[in-house]
Amino acid sequence: MPEAGTLGVPEAFRASSMTDWNHIAELIGATTDRDFEISDRNPRGGGSINSAWQVDGGGERYFVKLNDADRIDMFEAEGEGLTELASAGTIRVPKPLCWGLAGAESFIVMEYLPLSAASGDTQTRLGEQLAATHRVGRERFGWHRDNTIGSTHQPNTEESSWVTFWGKHRLGYQLELAKGRFGNGLQRTGERLLHAYPALFSDYQPTPSLLHGDLWGGNASADNDGNPVIFDPATYYGDREADLAMTELFGGFSRSFYDAYDATWPIDPGYRTRKVLYNVYHLLNHANMFGGGYANQAQHGMEQVLAEIGA
Repeated sequence: MPEAGTLGVPEAFRASSMTDWNHIAELIGATTDRDFEISDRNPRGGGSINSAWQVDGGGERYFVKLNDADRIDMFEAEGEGLTELASAGTIRVPKPLCWGLAGAESFIVMEYLPLSAASGDTQTRLGEQLAATHRVGRERFGWHRDNTIGSTHQPNTEESSWVTFWGKHRLGYQLELAKGRFGNGLQRTGERLLHAYPALFSDYQPTPSLLHGDLWGGNASADNDGNPVIFDPATYYGDREADLAMTELFGGFSRSFYDAYDATWPIDPGYRTRKVLYNVYHLLNHANMFGGGYANQAQHGMEQVLAEIGA
């Protein structure tokens, strides 16, 4: 998801002074079963949540993300999420190599992929491949573990009902985090929505689909061969429309992407309203992380859904 700024090179270099790069190199070697020594490392553009590095050695190149030691669960969940998406065999993701602790920091190492903007045929293939990913399902909504959405804890407790899952572990959870921070109006509207939104599912019963979970434009690119690549997931199993809704929240996806998705797995007409509901979750999360105008946008979204329902 978009973050509140970019991590400049000075901050990244300051982070490197306390990084146990030797330990990271040793774990890379143990994982690949061949000695690895870092000969060069360079900070890469990142966000306000992690610092990111390209490391080279012996003709190999890897991508490394770093954070405080207490964020190791975030990297464990990211590694497992990438593995879950890769197992679908539909869209390319960076292969996670290893993760762990190095002194006062946590880290994840993954395949390094040179990336460029997804455009033209790549957008079409991305739409087709995302629909194929969403065809991968399971019996219950949620996942076997919690993860993060941005820097926020994202509970994935499994439920047999999507309406229950969304109310408890998405909308309700974010409203609880927002309580007391943005005025009583947001909470009152949120409570109304929690009671009213099940009406959107009276004639629509989604099945659990494998989701990226945080599919904004910054988390989708193309590799050197023009193949779609998605990364930085907040993986769980849910209504496929939740992924589609996120693609519309901040833009970055072309008409050909949506046309290709719809041709592969047609989108239900009720999506027009439900996408606003789903994006309220992300707007509330942004408000909880960054403040600013996101709370107002969430309020507007909730009011829009309530008006559509007639509640």
